[in-house]
Amino acid sequence: MSYFSRSAHTLILLSLLTTVASAQRRNPLLQGAPDPTAVAAVDEAGQTAYYVAATGRGVQLLKSTDLKKWRRVGRVFDDAVPEWAQREIPGSSGIWAPDLSYHDGLYYLYYSVSTMGSQTSVIGLAVNKAIDPESPDYKWEDRGLVIESSPETTNFNAIDPALLVDQDGRWLLYWGSHWTGLKVVEVDPATGKPKPDAEIIPVAARPDTRSHAIEAPFALFHDGYYYLFVSWDACCDGARSTYNIRVGRSRNATGQFKDAEGKSMLEGGGTLVIESSDRWRGPGHNGMLTTDDGQWMVLHTYDVENLRAQRILQIRPLTWTEAGWPQVGEPVATP
Repeated sequence: MSYFSRSAHTLILLSLLTTVASAQRRNPLLQGAPDPTAVAAVDEAGQTAYYVAATGRGVQLLKSTDLKKWRRVGRVFDDAVPEWAQREIPGSSGIWAPDLSYHDGLYYLYYSVSTMGSQTSVIGLAVNKAIDPESPDYKWEDRGLVIESSPETTNFNAIDPALLVDQDGRWLLYWGSHWTGLKVVEVDPATGKPKPDAEIIPVAARPDTRSHAIEAPFALFHDGYYYLFVSWDACCDGARSTYNIRVGRSRNATGQFKDAEGKSMLEGGGTLVIESSDRWRGPGHNGMLTTDDGQWMVLHTYDVENLRAQRILQIRPLTWTEAGWPQVGEPVATP
């Protein structure tokens, strides 16, 4: 091979690598602020601030002081995907569906790594003493693998984690997407990982549909009940997205969860909380934010007036009916 040929080959290879990297950066699944989760904290300036973690390269972090205006303040990982997860999930270009919460002096960030439509997935965990990137204590410690799945070893998909500490002090991790639905397992507070021999308990599924399209569990305790929020249908198709949020409740954090009509969520039950409107399409993958001033649902949605923004962050007030079911109001801010 001549020098020119070698140089041309090198240039072509570099061009291809640049194209692939650029395509990964433009991956619409990683743009906007998909799959948001939120906490409230006092920042380094001594004022209450709100932080959102969202799907993206390395997990996006956003900050607000009023729940209306948000700015990006960094990301959890320097790399798009931690090295251990990249080895487990070749071809992954970002981190999906983080879950952010605060317990016993640490911020816990569960996260998932997968590729679209695949059951080969992993859930990891990172912890930090601080959530404000300006804090001298701000340093994420990656604890690595928590749960994994594959077609050969499991009947579930290990993405969309969400942690709940129940009224009895049990640490419970919910997760799942499609296949046989959503699961929960008790985790050890010392490690944040499943207890040895802990039972994996099914909590919600859609056996009555061909797609089995259910994912994004989020559990919340309110007035004697545990409420399990889930997302149904198609998440990521712009104005054609059919994502919607459903809910059921139980006296026990591990179920059985039933909707307002008494149908089990294991049998496809789920009371509608929010669905698409003329402007907002595919609202879903919610978290909750509870403060002294009230509760808010944190979710993503497409704005048909600006579809190029991809799945945007939306905050809506959450209230409860006399019968004890959640309802959401209009967004606190509109682009």
